[in-house]
This record gives sequence, structure tokens and C-alpha cells, in this order.
Amino acid sequence: MRIWHMTADAGREPLRVAPGESARLVVGSAPIEPGQSVWITYDVIHPGGSVERGMLSLPWHHNDREASYWAAPFGPFECGDRVTYQVHGAAGPQRLELPPFRFTVGPRLFLALLWHQHQPAYVDLSQPPQGSVAQPWVRLHALRGYYAMPALGARFPDLRVTYNLTPVLLWQIERYVQHGATDPALDLTRKPAERLTPGEQEAIFETFFDAGWRDQILPFPRYLELYERRREQQPFSTQDIRDLQMWHNLAWFAPEFQQGEVALPGGQTASVRRFVQQEGSFGEADIEEMLAEQYKVLGAIVPLHRELQDRGLIEVSTSPFAHPILPLIYDTDSATIDRPGACKPPRFSHPEDAEAQVARAVEFYRERFGRPPRGMWPSEGAVSAEIMPILSRAGFEWLASDQGVLQRSGRFGYDAANPDVLGRPYQVQSEGRALALFFRDAGLSNLISFRYHQAYGDMEAAAGDWLRTIVDDFAGRICGLEDRILTIALDGENTWSAYGLRAPAFLQALYRRLTESAEIETVTFSQYLHGDAERRIAEHPAAAQELVDRLYTGSWIDEIGSAPGVDLGTWVGEPDENRAWGLLAEAHEALAEASITPTSHPRAYEALYLAEGSDWFWWLGSDHAGPYNARFEALFRLHLSNAYRFAGLEPPATLAQPLIPWSLLWTLAARPELIRPQEQMTVQANCRGTVLWRALPGDEQGEAVLLPVNGFGGILARYEATLGPFGPTIREVQVSFRCHEGQAGELAPCAVEEMMAHGPD
Repeated sequence: MRIWHMTADAGREPLRVAPGESARLVVGSAPIEPGQSVWITYDVIHPGGSVERGMLSLPWHHNDREASYWAAPFGPFECGDRVTYQVHGAAGPQRLELPPFRFTVGPRLFLALLWHQHQPAYVDLSQPPQGSVAQPWVRLHALRGYYAMPALGARFPDLRVTYNLTPVLLWQIERYVQHGATDPALDLTRKPAERLTPGEQEAIFETFFDAGWRDQILPFPRYLELYERRREQQPFSTQDIRDLQMWHNLAWFAPEFQQGEVALPGGQTASVRRFVQQEGSFGEADIEEMLAEQYKVLGAIVPLHRELQDRGLIEVSTSPFAHPILPLIYDTDSATIDRPGACKPPRFSHPEDAEAQVARAVEFYRERFGRPPRGMWPSEGAVSAEIMPILSRAGFEWLASDQGVLQRSGRFGYDAANPDVLGRPYQVQSEGRALALFFRDAGLSNLISFRYHQAYGDMEAAAGDWLRTIVDDFAGRICGLEDRILTIALDGENTWSAYGLRAPAFLQALYRRLTESAEIETVTFSQYLHGDAERRIAEHPAAAQELVDRLYTGSWIDEIGSAPGVDLGTWVGEPDENRAWGLLAEAHEALAEASITPTSHPRAYEALYLAEGSDWFWWLGSDHAGPYNARFEALFRLHLSNAYRFAGLEPPATLAQPLIPWSLLWTLAARPELIRPQEQMTVQANCRGTVLWRALPGDEQGEAVLLPVNGFGGILARYEATLGPFGPTIREVQVSFRCHEGQAGELAPCAVEEMMAHGPD
């Protein structure tokens, strides 16, 4: 008689046994003959130290060709049980046994979920107090998601999540809370409605409906009424405008603040429920009270994350301070670009800036969380071999990137589609120290980011489908007995916003299923590396992991229009992107030639570091063209101009010119005096009309009817016409506007008026 077990035809299913689960044992024997028997003896060492011993008979199951097969369920078991069993067989007097088999009961898969929270540097450092904020998105997203997301997760005590909070995001939140910074929308909210100028009223009408129609306007009758009134171009009373000032802000609060009182760290509570229930007829005092609730929420974001991290429920990781693409700051010659026609810029190589961005992030984190950070999500997941020593010297233990980077690393690449390859950390060695690298599953991350909010109306079904997918398609394909970890990393604020009012329902359904699952256990990255005796999680130190060979220089993005595979082409390679890198290089050279250093002129370098942020380059080039490109491009030039000014230098004239010919905006409330060759000029008004123009010298002239333009949510926001571009010989453009409404009033500042735009001297 022969017996066998743990072979292709006679194994243990599942290979990794989860808590509360039984394993099915199959044993093969040959030849086929009567009088045979098969059984196992076993020892189970429970987590408390007690030992359970026993014997289990395996009944005959079937014959196949010349072999018999014996099978029986074995279990169920508790989490942490260490099981040893031995297979025995007998045929008459013959006795056989196989060497012992062992397994430890635990989850089939560990899951590390990282939410990345980020906004670029909208702050103009040259403006008091401590910099004005050019756009309101830090403040509004903070009200909507930066507090609500971790607060929701904290309702599940067994859940472990990692939040990556970029320093430049938290720094701007502090500008509001601690230093009195403001933004244009906040200024328009604060100003009494009866004192608003016609231009300010127009700005309110154009921007205060910037909200999701389905989730932020439709649910609130008064906001919806104002929306419909604006869409039909009906006049607004002073009270209407004041109510709009209020609702633009109320709509951005997370539902928990709209519906009730929320207890904040430190004993305060925050709520706007009273204002939501009031619906309208707001006074100036109501607006001030509502803004006070905003500041409570903003001020509670870091304390909440710190409290949850101190309790061991979350881990907070960080990114380089101003969110630069670290490999490009280190050396643009190392950039991976594979888009047809793309080329690298003249070399920009400033490893000292990469060091400074990382060091500033570490110090910023330590001051707010009372400990150094252990982990980093590099900006845009961008990594290279060259930056690893910087991160290692800064004390980081782990970082995360994309599976595409792993796939293209090594001499022949890694089989990153294989869960046994992707589902583990790797290590890089730097100066004798191991740094752990986790690589996210892009497909499973993108299911949450981009698919479920569109494909499912039922959030329970969406969460169930995702859990089934990771169990069947990832955990179900793991072949070895070693622990495996699935890394999911995705943008937090965009995902939260995409789900809208369904976001809490989706995350609650997802978190509940994850914490109830015996097959999946959520962990933070540091918890997986260091282990957790209380949760019976073994340690998986970086130094014990496989060395990643020839780490690829890439990100979590594949540039649109490029060859397949992650690269850095989103931020470098196209003409305007390369010109931006050239401007950065010129600023560096100018500061160096003037003997300006980070020590002698810290504000100059603070502005320079802000100009290195990834966001400015993201919106350059043709791969991410959009309506806000000009705003981001202008902020990039503003930060560089500030660097010169803080160094006592005059910014070069090139910084006054857009990198590509954006359309110059001209309204009756704000009329720039200069238009450059090859620039277009967009004339905007709040009513129907015709713009007439004449270019001098010469007799070139024409007219254009202002056409309606829909804004956020499809609402009619304004009327506009675009003129030009005008040739290099044109010295002056004369423009006049004729209103078609038949009258000029406070809400439609459209009187006939002459405007002039001068070409360069």
C-alpha cells in the first residue's frame, strides 16, 4: 500500500484555513484493494496555550484508475490555532504514515487600504495674512471628506486603514485655522449681500453653484430654487444672494454635520443642521455662525487623525512636502517617457531639493503627530532607485507604489498579475538598511475609484462584488502557504466626491464586510511589517523580504497617448512641460548666482519648493487639457515669481507670460491692460450682448455675439465670446460691448463701455 497527501490530486482545500472554516482533506492510496483504512492524528495548539489532540477517520470517497481517494472535513478552527496533523494508512497488518503537515489558522489574505488625500499649493505667499489662498478647494473638501472619512472608519473597531495626508494639504488647512488665510469664495461669503458690487455679484453667480447637482443641490429645496432661478436668468433679490452665500457653503458639509451634532476631538461639537432645517431667510449672523462651524471642522482634522493613530486604528503616512515628483526633482535625465514625439528637457537635477522636500515632510509630520512617520506614499506613486537613499536616511520604513512599477522592474520584469508575486512587500537596500516597498493592485483599486459609483445603484451590492472579487480573483489564486498582502491605494477625496451622498453607504458596506470576513484581515503597512501580537499577526520585517531587482522609474499613471506601461510622461516631455522645467532651472541658477541659500532666504526657497509640486505639470501638456489649466499654470509662475522677489531679485519677464497661449479673460468688472501676441481674449458678461473690436495699426475689425456658457451642473453661468489671437504687429486692440438686454442693472453690469488692450512695446 502507498499513501500520499498535499499533491495535485490529493490536497487540502483551502490551503490556508481561515477562522471558523473547515479544511477538506483528501488522501490518495494505491493499489485499490479491500481492507484498507486511512485516518489522521492531530494536535491543535490554541492561542491561549491549551492543546487539543485527537484522531479523525477519513472515509473512502471514490476510485480513479488505480488509486483510491479518502476525504473528510477537518475543523473548524479558531484564529491563531497552530495545527499539526499526520496521515496514517493501513492494509491488513501493514501500517504507513506520512511526515507531519502543519498550518496556522488565519486570514487567507491581509489587506492594506490607503486613502491618499491631497490638494496643491493654492497659497500666494506674498499676500498677508500668511498667504491668501487662490482657490477654495482645500477648505471645501475638508468640510466634505477629510474629517468624515476617518470618522466613518472609526465606527468599525476591527478595521485598519492608512491615510496619506500630504503636508502641503495640512499646511493650507492651518493657514485658515491658525493664520486667518482666506480665499475668494470665502471673501464673497463674508461680505454683506447688500454691499456686493455688480462684479462681485457676477462672481457669486458664476461660482456659487460649483457643486454636484444630484448630491449637493437637488436634496435642498432652497438651493435648488436658487439654482433654477439662475438657470432661467431670473433676477435675484438681496435675500436671494444672501441665501446663495449660505447654501454654497452648507452644501459642502459632510452629511453627518448637516443632519446632527458631531462630537469632535477636544470636547467641541459641530453641526449645521439648524441652518439646513431653516432653509432660507438667512441673516449675516447666520453666515458668521456657519463659518464658525467650518473652522471647528477644519481645526479637528489633524487631532482626529492623531487620536485614531494613537489608538492603533489607523496609520498616517506622508508625501514629500509640496508633492513634487521626487525622481524628476532628483534628475530629469532619469525620466521614463514613451510618448511619440516627447523628449526630455535640459537637465534639471537638484537632489538637495529632493532631500529638503522629504526632510520638511518629516519635520512637519513630527510636529503634528508627535512621532516620525513610518511610511510614505511618494507623490503620484513615483519612485526610482536614486531616491531610495534619501527616504532611507530620513527614517522611512515603507513606501508604496503601483504594480506597473513592479511589472517593469528587473531585467525581464515581474509577473505582477500573479497574486503570489504582487501580494507581498519587497525590499531595497540602502546604506545597510532595508526599506519595504508595497505595490498596489491597480485594477482592484480602480474598481472602487472609477467603476462602482457608475455601475451600481445599490452600494451593498457594489461592496459585495468587490469583496467577492478579491477573495476569488486574488486570494483564490494564491498558491503558497506564506502570508500575502493586497495593497489598495487610491485618491480619497475624488472617490468620496464621486460617490456623493452614497459615499457613506458604500464605505460602511465595504468596511462591515471586511471586518466580518474571516478570509480577509485589514492591516496598516507598519502593522504588517512589525506584527501585532494582540491581533495574532506575525511580523514580516523588510529585511526578510525579497530584494526588488532594478527598480523601475515610474508612477501610478500611464500617460495618455503613450506606450502601455506606467511612466513619468504626464509631468515631463511635452514642449510646455519642458519649458516649465526650464523656468525652474533658471530660478535655481539665479538664486545660486546671487548666493541665496535656504538658510539665508528661507521664504525664497519655500516658494521655489511650492513651484516643484506635481500638480502644475499635470495640467500642462495635451494629455490633461481642461478648463482649469490656466489657473494652475498661473499658480506655477506665481510661486516662481515669489521665489525671485523673496530673494530680492526681479522676476524675469518670461514669468509674466503664460507657457502656452491661454485665453486672457476680460470682463466688465476686471479689465487687464495687456494682451500679448498669439494670446486669445475671452470677453465675459452676465447678459446677452455683442463685442465689437478693432486692431491697430491697420483696419482689421469685427464683431462677435456672446454665446451662453453652461457652468457646473449644466446651469447657465455667463455669456462669452473669444477674440484673436492677434498677430505680433498689432499694437492695440479696441473693444466695446453692446448689451442686448435693453437695460443695465445691478445684476447685469452690461452698460456699453469701451475697453483697450495694448500689445507689447
